[in-house]
Amino acid sequence: MTMTLINTIDAKEQFAELINRVAHNKERVVLTRRGNEIAVIIPIDDLKLLMESQDKHDLHEAIDSLKEARNNPPITLEQLKEEVGI
Repeated sequence: MTMTLINTIDAKEQFAELINRVAHNKERVVLTRRGNEIAVIIPIDDLKLLMESQDKHDLHEAIDSLKEARNNPPITLEQLKEEVGI
């Protein structure tokens, strides 16, 4: 998959062309400002994969948290306050 770097001024002038390249050629376009990478235009399929990956990560974190909660006895509010120094 091709990745192109382009500054924001040029990207503004070529916006329609960039969108077509991303949509049809599955190209990734990294936008730069003053030489710094600031944003990216990616195909929708890339975004879907990223979101699925984040959802899976969140699910694994939630499962781990539930396991930890089941393995540790609950504490009272007073115990928690004492633990954190309130």
